[in-house]
Amino acid sequence: MIQFEQVSRSFMVGDQQVAALRDIDLNIAAGDYVSIMGPSGSGKSTLLNLIGLLDRPSAGTYRLDGGNVTALDDARQAKVRSEKIGFVFQAFHLVPRLTAAMNIELPLILAGVPAAERKARVAQLLESYGLTDRADHRPDQLSGGQRQRVAIARATIMHPAVLLADEPTGNLDQATGKEVMNLLEQLVAQQVTLIVVTHDPAIGGRATRQLHMVDGQIVGEGKSPVKPGAENEAG
Repeated sequence: MIQFEQVSRSFMVGDQQVAALRDIDLNIAAGDYVSIMGPSGSGKSTLLNLIGLLDRPSAGTYRLDGGNVTALDDARQAKVRSEKIGFVFQAFHLVPRLTAAMNIELPLILAGVPAAERKARVAQLLESYGLTDRADHRPDQLSGGQRQRVAIARATIMHPAVLLADEPTGNLDQATGKEVMNLLEQLVAQQVTLIVVTHDPAIGGRATRQLHMVDGQIVGEGKSPVKPGAENEAG
């Protein structure tokens, strides 16, 4: 599904070139549940941005779903991104003036989906995420957990093959964070590829594959045999 071959990313800081990623080789299969962990500045978010086609590598090749997306122009990358990739962020990134339902609907509008289909799909997700009674509320009228559920609904309404979550529980209390992770992990059972960047070892340890980064390189990988959600089923 996701293949990096000798991918590097460098930035100019003043008159110095700084290597954010160094010669990354990575293979992630469809339906994998992967966490990316490491200290600040280790390259976690840079790697996530490259996977999400929000940035381009300075060197190397990125293949997504069998196709080389490295050299696509901006418009074609944007099309691939809208069709195959969803994003969930720590700060939610909801549009403040729009209601929960309108925030969820936004990707469908941008994709030109007809109004009747948009309404049906939004209503279904509002119900699935327990947000039906919050459909007409703006983000400032929602709790942190409700805002993140709206963000997940918005990220998944286009049925992406890959869902990227950057510190998805960072602004939530522990109990609400577990609820959000349970929602994300339910998507893995539907063969969505879930990649989570986190500083929290408890969150990262839930993934079946755990990548550890230091100084722009993947320095180790852990694996968990535990099926996502098994802990909750047992409890």
